[in-house]
Amino acid sequence: MARDREHLPLIYQTLGEPATELAWRPAADIYRTPDGWLLKFELAGVEPEDVSIHVQGCTLTISGVRRDRLADGELRHYSMEISYSRFHRSIQLPCPIDGGSLDVKFHNGILLVRVKNQQEGK
Repeated sequence: MARDREHLPLIYQTLGEPATELAWRPAADIYRTPDGWLLKFELAGVEPEDVSIHVQGCTLTISGVRRDRLADGELRHYSMEISYSRFHRSIQLPCPIDGGSLDVKFHNGILLVRVKNQQEGK
């Protein structure tokens, strides 16, 4: 029985909402800079308009969706390893960042978020 559970899709359910597929978590690198932080997220195949960024206190959260834009109605999958679904990742930093400025860029499938903290420069 336990072995059968390994093959079930990962799902979660919140009160009053139907169960949905668990969001994937993109890999992240975090760097300290002289005036704040640089956060890099691996988002290959994700369009910039499908990403949202939220900052609250010490936490920066990215979320969105990766869509399979290359598949058409003629294709039948043989093997699929890339997650085409919602993603969510929260990074907790050791200091508040919600008063700082954000510079966001996409570069070759990597989302770069530079956080310049107002207090860090002082």
